[in-house]
Amino acid sequence: MQVSRLLLIPEETCNLACMERRDLLRGSVPLAMAATTGLPSGTARADTGTGGGIQALTGGLNPVIQRCRDAALKTLQPTDRDLEHGLELHADSVVFDSYGFSPRAAIDGDAMKAAAMAGASDIEIKDLREEMTMTRYVTDETERAEYEAAWAASGVTCIFQNAGEEGQDPLRLIKRLSRFTFATDMMPEFVSKEVTAEGVEAAKKAGRHCLLFTGNGVPLTQQWVSIPDELRYLKVFYHLGIRMMHLTYQRRNMIGDGCGEKTDAGLSDFGEEVIREMNRVGVIPDCAHSGWKTSLEGAKISEKPYVASHSVAGGIFPHIRSKPDEVIKAIADTGGFVGICCIPRYLRGAGDIGALLDHIDYVAKKFGVDHVAIGTDVAYNSRNSSDERKKAAIAGLGRKRRAEFRSLWPNDDFVTTPHMADSVAWTNWPLFTVGLVQRGYSDEEIRKIIGGNVLRVMRDTGM
Repeated sequence: MQVSRLLLIPEETCNLACMERRDLLRGSVPLAMAATTGLPSGTARADTGTGGGIQALTGGLNPVIQRCRDAALKTLQPTDRDLEHGLELHADSVVFDSYGFSPRAAIDGDAMKAAAMAGASDIEIKDLREEMTMTRYVTDETERAEYEAAWAASGVTCIFQNAGEEGQDPLRLIKRLSRFTFATDMMPEFVSKEVTAEGVEAAKKAGRHCLLFTGNGVPLTQQWVSIPDELRYLKVFYHLGIRMMHLTYQRRNMIGDGCGEKTDAGLSDFGEEVIREMNRVGVIPDCAHSGWKTSLEGAKISEKPYVASHSVAGGIFPHIRSKPDEVIKAIADTGGFVGICCIPRYLRGAGDIGALLDHIDYVAKKFGVDHVAIGTDVAYNSRNSSDERKKAAIAGLGRKRRAEFRSLWPNDDFVTTPHMADSVAWTNWPLFTVGLVQRGYSDEEIRKIIGGNVLRVMRDTGM
C-alpha cells in the first residue's frame, strides 16, 4: 500500500489505515520504508551505489541498521509526505559527511590471537587492529558485504575521511593514509579516492561512493631549523591526497592550544604561518579540536574558508568540543562552516537525532544556512566485530592501559543511552535529511547542509 493512498482516507473512516500509518511511523523500519517506496519488506538491494534511489536506502536493511532506523523514527515521527520527500531528496543529492569514518570491518580474531601469542608488542597489536578494521573489507567477502550494505543504507556520496592518527609526526600520520589509499586503489568501482569537488560530483553521477582525506594533524619535521623546513611535508601530504588538516588535537602543540588544555593561550606565531601555508597549498584548516581562542585567532588569520568539521554549537551546550557564537561567526566570515557531529555527549539535550537537528537549526538560523554541515564523527561497525573480538581474547590482549597522551577529556556524569546512539547512527543519514524537511528547510537549503556547503568550501579553497 502506498503512503499517499493512506493520506486520502478520512480519519473517521480509517481505523485500519490509520493503524498502518502509526505502524509506519513507530514500528518496523523496513515496513515503514517499504510502505514509502512500494517495496515489499526485506526486498534485496538491487544497487548499492549512490545512484540507486530510495531502494538503495531502504532495501534489505540488516537488523542493526533497522534498529537504528527505528530509534530515529521514534524521535522524528515524520508524516508520510515528509518521510517520502526526505528520502527522495537524499537519494538525489550529493551527500557529503564533513568529517567521519567509512564503515569499519571486524578484525580477524584468529590472526589477532596468533600475533599476540607470538609475542607481538602493544604497538604491533594496535597497528594490526587498525589495519584490519580499515581494510579487511577489501579481501574478505563477508566484510565487504557489511561495508557495502552500510554505504548503501547511508546514501552518503563522500566522506571527509579521517586518514591520519592524531599527531604531527609524518610517519604517524601516513599510516591511516596508506590504509585508505589501499582501499580506494583496490575498490575504485565502489569507493574511489577524490581530491576535487568535480570528482565528488562525478562519483555521484557514476553511482559510486568516494573518500576525501583529512589528516588529524599538520605533518612537521620537528627539527625547528626554519619555518619553510618545518612545513615542507605539508605539500607532500597534499600531493598524497590530504585536503584538510587539524590544527591541534586535545593538547597544546606548537601551532596552538587544543580544546582540552586548561589554558587557552590561542594561536602561536608559528601557527599563523601554518595557516598561511595551508591557504597557499590548498588545504582546509580545521579547528574542530582546537581551543576556543586558538579557533578564533585561526579564523581571523585565514584568507580562505576555515572550518570546524565536526563540532557542536556552544550556544546550546558549551562542551570543550563545541564552538561558541564568537568563533562560529568568525568561521562564517571566512566562508567556512561548522559541521555538527553525532556525539550525544556533545549534543546534550535529549542527545538524539532531535538534538542534532537543534544544533543545525541554531547555526543555520543565527549564522546562515551556508555555514553549517554535518560531520558525523561516527562509523558503522561490522556486525561480526563482537564475535571476532571474542576469538582474539587472551590474557593481556584486552588489559587496561594508560590513557593516551593526546586525550584530555573532562569528567562528567553524562550517560549515552542506546536510543541516543542508535538515533544518530551513521547509517541514519537519510533520516537526517527527513528531519531537515520536517524543520521546514527548502530543498535548496537542505542540499547545502547535507553536502553543498562542503563542496563550495572545496572550490573556494582551490579544489
